[in-house]
Order: sequence, then structure tokens, then C-alpha cells
Amino acid sequence: MAKVTVDASTCVGCGLCEQSCPDIFEVQGDGVAHVKSQVSTSCNLQEVADSCPVNSIKVG
Repeated sequence: MAKVTVDASTCVGCGLCEQSCPDIFEVQGDGVAHVKSQVSTSCNLQEVADSCPVNSIKVG
């Protein structure tokens, strides 16, 4: 299984990842996306990572 991470130093908290895959990502009160879970059956995590405007999401 691939590990999903968010680089908090580059994340701008736009929320696109949360909208695309809310079972994995959540933009919290600090304005940064956080990984809630490593398992998703409803999202293509690589597509979500590729759509991040600042390339903060890594799937590896």
C-alpha cells in the first residue's frame, strides 16, 4: 500500500484534496491539509496528488 503524506511547509490549504477525497484529507484549523487515513477505496490518490496546485501531496 502506498503511503500518503502532505508537506505542511508548502501546503496552502486550498481544500482541493479534501473536496476530492474527504475520507483521506482534511484541512484543519491550522489551514493545512492533514492525512486522516491511509486507506481509500473511493479515490485515486495519485490523481489527487497530481491535482495539488503546490505539489504538497506525495504518494509513495
